Amino acid sequence: MDITKKEHRPPVDVKGAANYTGFGEGYLNKLRCTGGGPIFIKRNGAVRYDLDDLDAWLAAGKRKSTSDSREVAA
Repeated sequence: MDITKKEHRPPVDVKGAANYTGFGEGYLNKLRCTGGGPIFIKRNGAVRYDLDDLDAWLAAGKRKSTSDSREVAA
């Protein structure tokens, strides 16, 4: 068995992404239009989010201090 292989997690819709991140569906919809939100997948009008992309987006928002917007927590 290959232990380096990641477990597949199917993409989630906006409601699933909102539940996963703790942000509201409306907020994610707004970010999708204005930018700054997580990467998303759109096929045939359906929007989906990969959980790895949601994890990366959440991690990118980590900070050690409110006074330094570029400092990322360790």
